[in-house]
Amino acid sequence: MAQREGNLEAPTRHPLDWKSESFYDQDDLNTELERVFDICHGCRRCVSLCDSFPSLFDLVDESPTLEVDGIDKADYSKVSDQCYLCDLCYMTKCPYTPPHDWNVDFPHLMLRAKAVKFKQVGASLRDRILTSTDTVGKLATIPLVDITVNALNKNNTFRKALDKGLGVHHQAVVPEYHNKTMRKRVAPMIADAAPLEPTAAGRTKGKVALYVTCYGNYNSPILGEDFYEVFRHNDIKIDLVPKEECCGMPKLELGDLEAVQKLKEANIPVLAKLVDEGYDLIAPIPSCVLMYKQELPLMFPDDADVLKVQKAFFDPFEYLHLRYKAGALKTEFKESLGDISYQVACHLRVQNIGLKTRDILNLVPDTTVNAIERCSGHDGTYAVKTETHDKSVKIARPVVRKVNEQEADHFISDCPMAASHIGNLSDKVDHAEHPMTLLRRAYGI
Repeated sequence: MAQREGNLEAPTRHPLDWKSESFYDQDDLNTELERVFDICHGCRRCVSLCDSFPSLFDLVDESPTLEVDGIDKADYSKVSDQCYLCDLCYMTKCPYTPPHDWNVDFPHLMLRAKAVKFKQVGASLRDRILTSTDTVGKLATIPLVDITVNALNKNNTFRKALDKGLGVHHQAVVPEYHNKTMRKRVAPMIADAAPLEPTAAGRTKGKVALYVTCYGNYNSPILGEDFYEVFRHNDIKIDLVPKEECCGMPKLELGDLEAVQKLKEANIPVLAKLVDEGYDLIAPIPSCVLMYKQELPLMFPDDADVLKVQKAFFDPFEYLHLRYKAGALKTEFKESLGDISYQVACHLRVQNIGLKTRDILNLVPDTTVNAIERCSGHDGTYAVKTETHDKSVKIARPVVRKVNEQEADHFISDCPMAASHIGNLSDKVDHAEHPMTLLRRAYGI
């Protein structure tokens, strides 16, 4: 029987066998890398995504054999170092994902390569700092420290020294830190609110716990007020997750899987208890939602609490759209939003829920949302590193070009980091916004 070309079925994901000895065996890894790289070389559909694929194809084209077998295996890391686990190749391009016999899962193979490298050589000081988002956030939001950190991050001399000494690019956008965190802002709003009896609608229970995330808590705290006001306006009871640590996505992208496990052990019992108490779960950052929806269940497929949390976790606009379909979302808006340029975050796209942010905002009269389904190139750390910042700018160019062409009234992204990155590169964006902020404005609340 002839080998089937391409895959007509939806891609499926196998659990990550990260606790086996063979997972960290360098020779076994190299064999699998060569197999998958050879398939990619014969296809090349993903060349327009991240820099992993151009790096791979350059290595092939410059090899003495013009094939993968001509690449020095020591150079394989030049491919995996450029992968930031956006998952777009797996979800939108690759025709050979499982259940195809060739069983190609490029992102998780790159994750394995990162994990092996981390086991062997660890990580640089810069990378350990950048991926310790919760620790950095706690330190940088100490009173007066936040003012100092923010001032230094705006100082050109300091940024050039930071570039040279630590490897954080001097032109990269870095977020401000706020002493009045999201938790500090939202907690009193909840305490002062009138009692609200949750009403289930469709799959939703009408009662959510907000996992604020590191970035939301320390760098984008006002967004918490937007979430609270929109959800309460729609008669959805909203509380804070009582305590939380980083979701683990930054450590996952570093290949530090043991750190991911420690964070999972801190977060999952708290979140699982909330689910048992009747809460659904939401978060303002798509990567954090994806961590609980996809990555942790694939790392811990036999953990009942992880699977329980997975089923209860929603993208916030997915949640609102489910309520809308069940007739439980208010659609009386006081203000139109005009034209909106909307960059769809990669980690939202790969959740396979459709463009629910666009669909909700399009309910607002005299509002048109123009979705741009291209990567921002940010990734959280990729855009700020000295060695990859210019590449992130190159990856972002198609989005920036579209935003400039549209000259819309607003530019938004579900990912605040992507929004800031694109907004900084665009000549037509004065201020990047979050879609929940616009929805609150449309409601007039």
